[in-house]
Amino acid sequence: MTHNRPQPAKNDPPSTGPLVQVRGLAKSFSKNGQTQVVLDRIDIDIDEGEFLLILGESGCGKTTFLNILGAIDDPDEGRIGIREYGDVLQFNDVELSSYRNRMIGHVFQTFNLKKNYTVYENVRVPLLFSGVSRQDAHQRISEAIHAVGLDHRSDHRPAELSEGQAQRVAIARAIVNHPRIILADEPTGNLDIKTSASIMELLLRIKNERNTSLVMVGHDPKVVSLADRVVVLEGGKFHQRSEL
Repeated sequence: MTHNRPQPAKNDPPSTGPLVQVRGLAKSFSKNGQTQVVLDRIDIDIDEGEFLLILGESGCGKTTFLNILGAIDDPDEGRIGIREYGDVLQFNDVELSSYRNRMIGHVFQTFNLKKNYTVYENVRVPLLFSGVSRQDAHQRISEAIHAVGLDHRSDHRPAELSEGQAQRVAIARAIVNHPRIILADEPTGNLDIKTSASIMELLLRIKNERNTSLVMVGHDPKVVSLADRVVVLEGGKFHQRSEL
């Protein structure tokens, strides 16, 4: 079976402690000649199996943080240490691709499903770059679809699904490679109250069953009580919710 993680870094990173250690992470954008700092040399640790909820006003940098943690975007400076693997920001292109594909599962607010693909084909996408055997891929896809309760929809396309079902497909796609970290960007933002509750229940069940770290951006006050820890991103810094 293909190993489900990037190979350990050569600089003997620690094998204990938090799963993720973010240090001095900075990011700014320039617009109309003005510089906006969205991440101001932030530090934060994330434990394995932890549900970390990030709150903050629109445009404050929450999604930027998720994208940097998921190696979709680059910071201006800083370090992202992954236990047993070292600093993600020092990975070469091959190691970065492996990290993104195998260590991280992304769940987006807009689902990001391929319209012409079936549920099965959408869930299969991350495995196309994993080098797993056809038999192993089929087993993983079937397990992921079953985990989100969509066995009866595996041959349907996104247009034939409800929004809640589409988000379940996105979650199945995110977990098919058994990632250690799920990054969820307002996964219930476009859903009704009942469907939002079922999606959160699903994410928490997967987190608990697989001991996966869940880092989520959201605004729903009902989610706050479900999180292990809540931080607020304001002024480029993370604050404990009780500090504000």
